[in-house]
Amino acid sequence: MASRLFRRSLRLWGGWCAPCPPRSARCSHSGGEERLESPSAKKLTDIGIRRIFSSEHDIFRESVRKFFQEQVIPYHAEWEKAGEVSRELWEKAGKQGLLGINIAEHHGGIGGDFYSTAVVFEEQVYSNCSGPGFSLHSDIVMAYIANYGSEEQIKHFIPPMTAGKCIGAIAMTEPGAGSDLQGIRTHAKKDGSDWILNGSKVFISNGKLCDIVIVVAVTNPNARSPAHGISLFLVEDGMKGFIKGRKLQKMGLKAQDTAELFFEDVWLPASALLGEENKGFYYLMKELPQERLLIAISASSASEFMFEETREYAKQRKAFGKTIAHLQTVQHKLAELKTEICVTRAFVDSCLQLHAAKRLDSATASMAKYWSSEMQNHVAYDCVQLHGGWGYMWEYPIARAYVDARVQPIYGGTNEIMKELIARDIIQD
Repeated sequence: MASRLFRRSLRLWGGWCAPCPPRSARCSHSGGEERLESPSAKKLTDIGIRRIFSSEHDIFRESVRKFFQEQVIPYHAEWEKAGEVSRELWEKAGKQGLLGINIAEHHGGIGGDFYSTAVVFEEQVYSNCSGPGFSLHSDIVMAYIANYGSEEQIKHFIPPMTAGKCIGAIAMTEPGAGSDLQGIRTHAKKDGSDWILNGSKVFISNGKLCDIVIVVAVTNPNARSPAHGISLFLVEDGMKGFIKGRKLQKMGLKAQDTAELFFEDVWLPASALLGEENKGFYYLMKELPQERLLIAISASSASEFMFEETREYAKQRKAFGKTIAHLQTVQHKLAELKTEICVTRAFVDSCLQLHAAKRLDSATASMAKYWSSEMQNHVAYDCVQLHGGWGYMWEYPIARAYVDARVQPIYGGTNEIMKELIARDIIQD
């Protein structure tokens, strides 16, 4: 639980921790005294708010915030130019206990709760540093291995992934198949008890740095439907025929390495199959709600960050003889933004609670992803507008947050697909 992360944080930071919030603002999951919710907090990014967290989560958040301030923010501009973060950062994150948090300790993970996972992702977003692909690695790739892998696969991959020495990626998207997972063409054919993998993938986050990639491939082209003929494979860097293509030049997420991957007659042992043969689509559908919740967490946190950046700018920027925060049109826009952000935060936190209790369904996760990512984009638009010309300058955090926002309604399943899933749930008997 959080207590283990709390102790680890204090140990790794040499006993450092920020002062705890006053007792009146603390609580635990099992009850206790009420804490402030986002609308009542001094800042939307404050530590010690929101009832879903405990005081131990707050102390863990202090250490995570310090990590991003000291180990990520000063180097992020350099990583944006390189198109990837350093491998050294991954190992630092592993030593700090920021990877594999929600993976069971007996599997080689940290053994923390999903709320602690959310803390790490939120703090990364609050730092406005989108480069480190920690959440994809820990909460998607490691989750697949822990949930569907054999004991041998778990022992081989999870401990080094928790340590940041083995970086994970997942390869679903293809040039001709994005949101349509049943339209993939990458295929694996049996070679005795082993497999031969061929195909290509695109838009793969952590693609250049990855040491292990989960590849979605067709294994039964004659299945009664494409969904019944898909399997997952663990492909390791260095395997003959596994080729990492170019790093893709993106509009945003400039420090997050995103690559094309090619598989040319890659021989895979039988032990590379993740889970059961032809069950891949089922696994994907089961895990996608968590991925979509993660996008919702990111979108909500990014909106909070952008709001606070804009609030501070409006209180300092002068026009017409006073700060623009004194202009009624600006005040009303800030009021609109805060209201929408806080309403969305309440829903996303509710989804977090549902997921922690293993009760988050696909339609609800789709609502969270669709709504919060759309909101993030219009918050980004309005916040750039409130910055005026300076909002268009790359040196201002709001400009980077603006371009990073645009991909959110696209990946994890486009928002058009999210609406389809929500609608399907509405009309079914």
